[in-house]
Formats: sequence, C-alpha cells, structure tokens
Amino acid sequence: MTDLERTEPEPREPEPTEQGSTEQESREPERVAEAVAEGIAAPAAGAGRGRTVLVVGAVALVAAVAVVGALGLGGGADDPVAPARSGSTVQVTKENLVERTQVEGQLGYGAEIPLPVKATGTVTWLPEPGKTVERGGELLRVDDRPVVLLYGALPMFRELGLGQEAPTPTPTATPGSGRGGDGQGGSTASSGSSGKGGGTGTGTGTSTGTTAGAASASGAPTRPLRGMDVMQFERNLAALGYTGFTVDEEFTTGTATAVKRWQKSLGLPQTGRVGIGDVIYSTGQVRIGHAAVRLGSAVGENALTHTGTARKVVVNASAQEASWAVRGTAVTVTLPDGREAPGEVASVGTSATAGSDDGGGGGGEEGGGQRGGSDAARATVPVTVVIADQEALGRLESGPVGVSYVGKERRGVLAVPVAALVALAEGGHGLETTDGTFVAVQTGLFADGKVEVSGPAVREGLKVRVPE
Repeated sequence: MTDLERTEPEPREPEPTEQGSTEQESREPERVAEAVAEGIAAPAAGAGRGRTVLVVGAVALVAAVAVVGALGLGGGADDPVAPARSGSTVQVTKENLVERTQVEGQLGYGAEIPLPVKATGTVTWLPEPGKTVERGGELLRVDDRPVVLLYGALPMFRELGLGQEAPTPTPTATPGSGRGGDGQGGSTASSGSSGKGGGTGTGTGTSTGTTAGAASASGAPTRPLRGMDVMQFERNLAALGYTGFTVDEEFTTGTATAVKRWQKSLGLPQTGRVGIGDVIYSTGQVRIGHAAVRLGSAVGENALTHTGTARKVVVNASAQEASWAVRGTAVTVTLPDGREAPGEVASVGTSATAGSDDGGGGGGEEGGGQRGGSDAARATVPVTVVIADQEALGRLESGPVGVSYVGKERRGVLAVPVAALVALAEGGHGLETTDGTFVAVQTGLFADGKVEVSGPAVREGLKVRVPE
C-alpha cells in the first residue's frame, strides 16, 4: 500500500437536537452581547483579541443596565413619592365651652341640732342613733311618758286645754267728793260723805273699789284658748286621724275630746290637756343623732340631737373664692365610685371660719400680722348643697365627695382640640391647614380638651392638621 497523502474530511455540523436547542437558548444572551459588540465596533480580520475585549465590555454594559432596573433607579412613571405628613385633620367648629372647677365636700345629713326637750323628769327610753322618726312617733320617754314629734314651725311654749285663758280685769275708778279725800283718797273713792274728817271718805272709797274688782274677777267667764299654736296642734291632730273638731285657732270641747282619744292610744291619762313637754315640733321627719344623757339620768334641753333625713353635702368654700356659692346655683356632685348626681346650693354661711396656724407665727407685732394674714387667706364659709334625687346616692350615707361648678362659660365660639395648636416661630400660636400653610390665632377659654380660637383667617369648617 502506497503512502498517499490523506485529506481529512470536513467536519459536519451536528443537527440540532432538543438538547442542542436548549443550549442555544441558554447562549442567547451571549449572542445578544456579541451582536451588540459587533454593532459597536466593526470586525477586523485577525483582530480576535480586540473582539474579545469588546464582547466583555458589552456584557458589562448589559449587566449594569439590569442592575439599574432592579434597583428602581430609573426615571419611569412608577417612581415612589415622599411619604405624606403624619397626623389627622379636624374642622374648626362653633360650640359652647364650659370651664368647671371642682372643690372638696363632705356628704352627710348635716349638722346635728339639739331637740328642744321641755319635759322634766328621768330619762327612761332613748331611740337608736340613725333612726328616722315621723309625725306621731316617740322621740324619747321621760318618767315613762312619751315625748311625741309633731310637725310645725312654732315651738311648744304653753300648755293647751280648755278654760285656760281668762280676760285681764281692767280696774275702774271714779273721783271722790269729800274734803278729806282730797290729796290721798279722792282718786279711788266712789262716793265719800261730806264731813270734816278725811278718814271716812278715804275708807269708803277704798272699800268700794276692792269689792268691785273682786266681783269682776269672779263673775266673768273664762274664754277658750286661742292662737296660731292651737291651729298648728289641731292640724297635726287631724293628720293623725283624730277628728270631730274644726281646725282653727280655737281649742274647743271637740278638740279636747280628740285629745283624749289620742292620749288613750299613747297609754296616757285621758285629761284632754297637752303639757308643754308632751310634744316637740319639727318642720318634718327627723333622724336621731346622738344622746347626751344616759338612761336614768335627768333629762335636759340638750338630751338628744337630730338631723334631717335627706343627705346633703357641705363644702367649706374659700371665703376669697366663694362668689360661685349663690343660693340656687346648679352643681354636680361626684361620688367616690365616679357616679354623679345633680345638686343645688341651698344655703351659704354668713360667718367665715379662719384656719388654724399650725406653724405658728413670729413673736411681736410682725409675727401677729403674718399669722393674721395667713388665717384670712385660709378663711372658709360653709356652703350646703342639697340633692333632690336621693336614690342617685345609692347606699352611701357619708364620705368625701367632689362638687364641681361652672367657673367660666363661652357660648357660640370657634374651637379646636388643644392638640391642634402649634407654636409659631415669630411667637404666639397658630393652626396648620391641610395645604401646609400656618395661620396665626388668638386663644381664649380652655375647657374639656378644647380651646377657643379667633383670627382673621379662622372660620367655621376650616380643616386644620393635628400633628402627631
């Protein structure tokens, strides 16, 4: 076999397969880069190295573009905007602002007042403190006789019964006519004999006058007892169910008969007469306070105290700031549990009580002056507040409470929440509108978290921002 020069056949390109197609797709970016490179620089024969450099640069350019797009640094229409200012918006409103001031008070039944006991003897029964006594009820017993409560404003100042009031005799005199009666007995003599001696005329005149006076006293009938105290007693007697008489100012036999029936129900002797110590008058029901005597002790005027049955509040208001305390002023009472009840000022004390100076004052005139000024600053007056709705108080009978009253009030003013106010650089306060501008305002009354505002640029309905 001869050595012949062999010619290598040209290699045939493999037909694309499914796998080759995938590889071509994977090389698509490289081809794009090559195409970009070829478009940037024209190919030169034998410049393989330069071609390689251009391809690398094109790839770097494509990568940079991809990074910019991924970071969103392009100038497209979807660029994000700056976040909005935080805070809410409110409107300027026209309303009524009320400033309330609260002071401390004490809930209770009021000050205890002694009952005007006029009975005499030994105390044989006392009621329990806190007990409520109504008309016809027993307040205490003295010598085992009940002292009964009746309603009225007049105190018991005399015994009531039949045939007590007699007319007061009016002495009369006729001038005498004897000479002897001149000077001594002439003014009382009725008719003296005309003689020289003055004794006969004087004696006759005196004797005649005395006889006439005695006859007048014994012969005139007594009058029925009359007076407003009689009418007050008869009104109570009728209210207790004892009738048969006319309620007027006259104590009649019908009144005495009704009194006997009343006395029988109380276990008393049926005399028809009412002693000065048998009853005590009050304007209404009473609540028993404390007893100043013990069983077996002698009764006295201050033997037993009482209060009203309605709970009330007493405020020791500062004498310098008590202008709010006017009778009829509406207040709000706040209980310890937070519940509220409406109240009204019923009375204001007329005497101020100065506070004690625990720290003491300096000696001499200077110390005395300082102490006096301090006492005047702490002086208080008692203000009594009544509460019509007693059920609103629940079962609380006593304890500290709050009493609030209207200090200032502004009606129909422009107002915004206090949080909407901003401090201006040039001083004062202002409001920020929704478009970011600031308007200066003048502030007025602050109440319930709102403030009164005014100014040329402020109007009702203006929307302002409340910064957070």
